[in-house]
Amino acid sequence: MATAASAQVWRSDQGDGTFRNPVLFADYPDPDIIRVGSDYYFATTTFANTPGITILHSRDLVNWTLASHLVDRLEGKPEYDLKGGNAYRHGLYASSLRYHAGTYYLANTPVGQKTRIWYAKDVRGPWRYHELEREAFDPGLFIEPDGRAYLATASTADGTITLLTLDKALAHVTASQKVHYIKGAEGSKIIRRGAYYYMFNALPPRLALSVSRARSLFGPWETRDQIDDKTGGHQGALVDLPDGRWFGFVMEDSGAIGRMTNLSPVFWQDDWPVWGTREASGRVPRRAAKPIPGGAFAEPATSDDFGKRTLGLQWQWNHNPELSRWSLTERPGWLRLKPTVATGFWSARNTLVQKGQGPASRAEVKLDIRHLAAGDRCGFGTFGQFSGNITVQGAAGGKATLAMEVTEDTVAGARTEVRATAPLPRTEALWLRTDMDFTTDLARMAYSVDGRRWTGLGGDFPLAFAWRTGTFQGEQLALFCYAPTESRGWLDVDRFTLSALPPAKPERVR
Repeated sequence: MATAASAQVWRSDQGDGTFRNPVLFADYPDPDIIRVGSDYYFATTTFANTPGITILHSRDLVNWTLASHLVDRLEGKPEYDLKGGNAYRHGLYASSLRYHAGTYYLANTPVGQKTRIWYAKDVRGPWRYHELEREAFDPGLFIEPDGRAYLATASTADGTITLLTLDKALAHVTASQKVHYIKGAEGSKIIRRGAYYYMFNALPPRLALSVSRARSLFGPWETRDQIDDKTGGHQGALVDLPDGRWFGFVMEDSGAIGRMTNLSPVFWQDDWPVWGTREASGRVPRRAAKPIPGGAFAEPATSDDFGKRTLGLQWQWNHNPELSRWSLTERPGWLRLKPTVATGFWSARNTLVQKGQGPASRAEVKLDIRHLAAGDRCGFGTFGQFSGNITVQGAAGGKATLAMEVTEDTVAGARTEVRATAPLPRTEALWLRTDMDFTTDLARMAYSVDGRRWTGLGGDFPLAFAWRTGTFQGEQLALFCYAPTESRGWLDVDRFTLSALPPAKPERVR
């Protein structure tokens, strides 16, 4: 198995010159997409996961691969190390990505911290940043051809859109002016076309997207509604093509899978953008002609044999990891997880995650459990508002048992239910399997001692997404290893394999 083997759980490119939405059937929220020559780059939110802020690359806006992450770890709060609490639903989100005069810029405001303007000559980094004097919510970066730079910022709680003027180095705010008001606005993004500036704003209370236009960045702005989650999505903007056409990208709340990105042709009418086609305007099509024909199918990496000395870009940790408690080199070709000290799954560091894939998928891991110590709790499953896992529990004498557990994060705190237990015969290898069906928002788990014959454990359990609880992300897949006290044990992971499952319900049609 190749380290970046193709799973093809979902294929947007239909191979006949058309594509279908979503372009990625996974949680890539708060999209911002730019074009640099013939290349497209897509920055997306990662919250408390590290490495933070994922950047993808495409040549046709449909086939995407993972290009880089902005930062290796999060800074500024002990909660990022799971000390004194957790940072789920915090961290890094709603970035704005731009390119000017040979440099990539990315504006981001870590929750509760001041805004940072990151910059790099290569989108793969290294990235450095200037920290501004203030916290700008959902900063929307715009750079004029002559280098003048601005940030648009608005919060749903207020709706007032403020334009911050930056200095030449994009290191300081030199002026601030309130330029517009839209009830419930946030997530501002600015582009320019011809004589007009266009500002797109998400309207979360209505799950809608608006567009405003003006001949000056400072207004006056006039505003129109665009689309909403019933017709395509509620946060996004436009990106231009080399031939002068425009396409729109927009985020749509999609249940337990999270918030997915849809792509739409856009045409212009009286200098206003209209989503969709002239034959079916005002909505994002479920299927349309590819923006740029040709090009091979590509997708973000998923399956992994852990054969490299570095983790694949598809993997992230639930918070900053303890670096001494994992390795890809102590046993080449295997991922080694050493137990972190924690009282439960929700508070354990070094949980290794990647995005759940829809519409339905199956993930399998092969484990070597011979070196678990008494008290170790290691395993595999889902991670989100509901985290369903098969946990291997180490016991004295090298014995081990299995427990299928579901941890639910609530406003009052995380609570764990043991659904089922099973004795485990002495075995060198153990296979664990997680099936996730996002058409029904249900998952199930099974185990095997030979990789062929499987035994289900615990029955179906829910998949869910809610911004007040869980991780503020779609359900993820998770490998974990923790213990209540210091442990000398470890878990070795041979491989992770993701494949498609037939979904229980048919594809919805808009």
